[in-house]
Amino acid sequence: MTDVLRRGRASLAFSFFAQGAAFALLVTRIPAIQDRYGVSDALLPAFLAAVPVLAGVGSVTTEQLVKRVRPSVLLRWSQPVVLLALVGVGAGGRMAELAVALAVFGLAVGALDASMNMLGVSLQRAYRRSIMLSFHAAYSLGGIVGASLAWAGAHWHLALWVSYLPVVAVLLPAALAGSRWYVDGDAAAPVPEAGEGEDEKQGQEQRQKLVFKLLLPLCLVMSFAYIGDSTVSNWSAKYLQDVLGSSEQLATVPYNVYMVTTLLARSLGDLGVRRFGAVAVVRLGALVAALGFAVVAGAPGAWAGMLGFTLVGLGLCVLVPQTFAAAGRLFPGVSDAAVARLNIFNYVGFLVGSPLVGGLGDAWSYRGAMLVPMVLVLLTLVYARSFAPREDRYGGRYERPRTADVGRGSNGV
Repeated sequence: MTDVLRRGRASLAFSFFAQGAAFALLVTRIPAIQDRYGVSDALLPAFLAAVPVLAGVGSVTTEQLVKRVRPSVLLRWSQPVVLLALVGVGAGGRMAELAVALAVFGLAVGALDASMNMLGVSLQRAYRRSIMLSFHAAYSLGGIVGASLAWAGAHWHLALWVSYLPVVAVLLPAALAGSRWYVDGDAAAPVPEAGEGEDEKQGQEQRQKLVFKLLLPLCLVMSFAYIGDSTVSNWSAKYLQDVLGSSEQLATVPYNVYMVTTLLARSLGDLGVRRFGAVAVVRLGALVAALGFAVVAGAPGAWAGMLGFTLVGLGLCVLVPQTFAAAGRLFPGVSDAAVARLNIFNYVGFLVGSPLVGGLGDAWSYRGAMLVPMVLVLLTLVYARSFAPREDRYGGRYERPRTADVGRGSNGV
């Protein structure tokens, strides 16, 4: 059993790593993609917005598919589609081809993100301790590797497909090989007690009716976290250069530092959750992120601004993994449905964050605009109790793994 879970955890961590690398390779080469296809500045936002919108559609579709298909199966086949779509983005020559490649990428990413986090939640329940942050740490590591490879491709003026194809040629077969060890939770699920399956079936309908109302606080926290994340991703370089007067070279540093700090904090975050609890970690993360935005807004110079963005990374990075984990604890009987619905607000935050900060920056000031994600992140403190572990009837802080919870799609199918 232990070997099965360890292999499942390692293979899922690699999937997070591969997805981090693929996404970084796409978003860090947007200027090159724009040049290759002749996409105008006016049309570019439409292309960029289409990806998270379609990813949301993919996540909603995944919620329905996991009622009939295991999340591991969806992950096994959605990840290769994402990687092949990335090559398609780099290999096309016409705008219509770019639109098709990005559409496929977006739909597959929605299914991939949802199914990865479903498996992460069920594995955490099987382990009965916090491991969710370690998966997102692997994603951060993949993002660092992907961004570094993208920098190398830009530095050597390589064609997009030349940059993408070798990476995909390595990641795709490795992901397929590792997918044989994905664990939906069956391996760790004990035999149900007498009457437990009947009780689970009777309570299923009631939990499904409650899921939207009880999930709302976590959906808001997910949106707030991604509004903050998209602010750093899209505006940190411009803020340092245009507002704080840094050089162009120095302006590229904050995002890289942000990714490194997310890796470090996520690598250690599970230990903090085990020692102090999820509520304390979420509250501390929200406070640190809010402090970071406050430092950015009042920074007298570029180095102070970099310190602020570093604090933002340290604080924000714990919120998203713990939000998925909390959904799994809150809805043990329908955890896959909860994760799929929650994942939609990942893309909502991404869509709202960048234009919100940009619009306020143009109409008011970019310093003032940085206070908006600060306030939103602070609102996480209001909903922190939603992250508290449920005390189950077996006396543990994590619910006992059950076949209906961590088996075939965590929907009792």
